[in-house]
Amino acid sequence: MEANRIEVHELRKRYGTTVAVDGLTFTVQPGQVTGFVGPNGAGKSTTMRVILGLDAPDGGNALVGGHRYRDLGTPLREVGALLDAGAVHPGRKARDHLLWMAQYNGLSARRVDEVLEQVGLAEAARRRAGGFSLGMLQRLGIAGALLGDPPVLLFDEPVNGLDPEGIVWIRGLLRSLAAEGRAVLVSSHLMGELEGSADHLVVIGRGRLIADTTVRELLTAASADRVLLRTSDRTGAMTVLVNAGGTVAATDHDRVTVSGLTPEHIIKLLNQHDLPFSEVAAHRASLEEAYMDLTRDAVEFAAHARPREA
Repeated sequence: MEANRIEVHELRKRYGTTVAVDGLTFTVQPGQVTGFVGPNGAGKSTTMRVILGLDAPDGGNALVGGHRYRDLGTPLREVGALLDAGAVHPGRKARDHLLWMAQYNGLSARRVDEVLEQVGLAEAARRRAGGFSLGMLQRLGIAGALLGDPPVLLFDEPVNGLDPEGIVWIRGLLRSLAAEGRAVLVSSHLMGELEGSADHLVVIGRGRLIADTTVRELLTAASADRVLLRTSDRTGAMTVLVNAGGTVAATDHDRVTVSGLTPEHIIKLLNQHDLPFSEVAAHRASLEEAYMDLTRDAVEFAAHARPREA
């Protein structure tokens, strides 16, 4: 199964005085979708470019199936990638673009038609890419990644430009590719894009690893001991709970999350102060909440951000 794996070890990459990737280590395993997430400028695209041999590392290595990309005998059959959906000549027809890729890599025209059908572009096959919407260009880029039927796939922001139907489609596609035993790495700065598709998460910030964990483990840790409270007197409830030593955050006009107090204690306090409530329950954090908690100090340009640790 080694051929179906991406291994990044102590990877370092600098552009001038800017450190893009700083000692990054992680593995993308076969049979699952690994979300590669972090704020803009975290180093995600740089890491993917190094994996694909488009940039040379300053230290460490990035391997596909135990080999550097440049040493792969038939790259398109071993790893497929979508980095820039706009990297298509606008005057070239969609099918001709894929035919050029196929012929260069010893693949058949039949395979071109198969992937066009798979991504929903069969009827647009003879249209020029210059007339495509961003969503259609994304689908064409995905078709190119799938062309060689590779065991390893990398997608950088694959839902850009897709409509809601397209987003549902790409999520299903990612799941199906992983179910076939492929290693799938999906880069994004928006956790919501990975909702329902990612099994594992590699979270980075400022070029460094923040977390390497399963989605379930991350959600469990983020939920911690928080309690969800629904009340029509949010201000009154928050005041009482803070005074009792709780940490309280408003999440909606009638909902707050509370840490540091048990559900039983919260109910007792609310009753003592005649404060109304309709729900007190264990809080289950969303992926978005978990991600924001992890990356809060890794955002490059954030109000009141703490200085980076040495």
